[in-house]
Amino acid sequence: MTSRTWLALAATLPLLATAPVAAQALRVGMIADTMGTTDPHRATASQDKAPMSWAHDGLLRFPPGSADPAAIEPDLAERFERSADGRTFTFHLRANVRFHDGSPLEAEDVAFSLRRAAHAARSSFAGDYAAMTAVEVVDSRTVRVTLREAVAGAQGLFANYHGGLIVSRRADAAGYQQGTGPFRLASHGGAQARMVAFDDHWRGRPALRAIDIRFINSDATRELAFTAGELDLISGRREQRWVERMKAQPNTVVDVFSPGEFRTLLINTRSPPLNDPRVRRALQHALDVPGIARFVGLDVATPWPSPVPPGYLGATQDVPRFAPDPARARALLAEAGHRDGITIRAVVSSINSQLPIMEVVQAQLRRANIRLDMDVVEHPTYHARIRENLSQLTFYGAARYPVADSYLSQFYHSRSAPGLPTMSLNFAHCAAADEEIDAARAEPDEARQMTLWATAQRKILDAGCSVPLFDLKQVWVRRANVNLGYTLTGALNLGPAVTFQTRVE
Repeated sequence: MTSRTWLALAATLPLLATAPVAAQALRVGMIADTMGTTDPHRATASQDKAPMSWAHDGLLRFPPGSADPAAIEPDLAERFERSADGRTFTFHLRANVRFHDGSPLEAEDVAFSLRRAAHAARSSFAGDYAAMTAVEVVDSRTVRVTLREAVAGAQGLFANYHGGLIVSRRADAAGYQQGTGPFRLASHGGAQARMVAFDDHWRGRPALRAIDIRFINSDATRELAFTAGELDLISGRREQRWVERMKAQPNTVVDVFSPGEFRTLLINTRSPPLNDPRVRRALQHALDVPGIARFVGLDVATPWPSPVPPGYLGATQDVPRFAPDPARARALLAEAGHRDGITIRAVVSSINSQLPIMEVVQAQLRRANIRLDMDVVEHPTYHARIRENLSQLTFYGAARYPVADSYLSQFYHSRSAPGLPTMSLNFAHCAAADEEIDAARAEPDEARQMTLWATAQRKILDAGCSVPLFDLKQVWVRRANVNLGYTLTGALNLGPAVTFQTRVE
């Protein structure tokens, strides 16, 4: 593959407003008791990821309102080149970019940030950078990064997400890292935090003068504060009835967007009688996935047929489909020697986002003469027991960086099965697509990589490793006078992007 260069044309950047900006603050309510961290390379919790993304930029970025890795574009880097083998990235920085303390952005800051992101003692995302072998400062505005091998979705390592957020190499200030984003953290403590506009932001002077964040763990209290006019933007409940009720509120906009947490039923292919592929196929036909999604609510739950969630680079719907057919399921069981049906066990969490759904699954399986014996336990116990290989059918929900490899490697590669030193989340003990998963990860040709990922997904379903269910989307609610400045379809940092164009009208 030949080298490609992405250009961010200056003409596409928004012009600075000449009219005075009215003083305005955005009041935000988030699910939490307090801010967890002010370090972007440690920000894993939902209440931290969004504010840190408002304060920091990446070399590249997901455009505001998007979580599509195919749409990543230059940000602090005005352009970059990737080598034909996918192992070398060269970034050319923009001029006249400053950190919140006024110091200029230089190549040394970028090198410091990437090395810090890869350092296990200083970053929660060090594992993502395991393939990074060198970060070189070519000159004051050029950085070259070398990878040991091609990495699937490698551009995400340098985007405005997790370890890709750029910090100053100078000393920490006020207990947090200096960023270049449109807002800087001014104070935090207890159940609140305040961010103020950074007027020297390189894209333009922010319309908002401040962001006041309140951390409110109670859904009811957060909703009450919103309806009482005390908050402008809140994280909401991912429930159909709640979404419908909030949509009926006057002057209210409900944003439901990706990426969600993808829900899957993983079938333990090594546990009798599920070690018989006919029994696994019976289970696939016994379940009415659209019916399960309707139970959750189609506003928030999108049924999806493939092991890789919707919106992920490499996801495909060109996979085997198993129509809900209890009679076909019973016939398959009889063919496998189970005319009287089977009983399988599942460790199930008692939390309300899992148990009611598994009760629906249990009822659907019963129609196909499959008895589901549910061991209902507290959520921490659920996590411990499924990792001890104690569940034949495991309901799991997760969100990952939206590239097919992140899901396939963790959920469907044989080395990720319980009991191994490299275990992750392959509760199915699936090994049907190891070859394709490994080959796609190191494949620099994008078209070939897509083909390998699609083949892997078809093999996984044909082997009966899982029943993909639905994508449970993010829900946020805002006042109608909050103009985000873009169309919100996705937000990888688990909260709407607040940019220099966001305003309260």
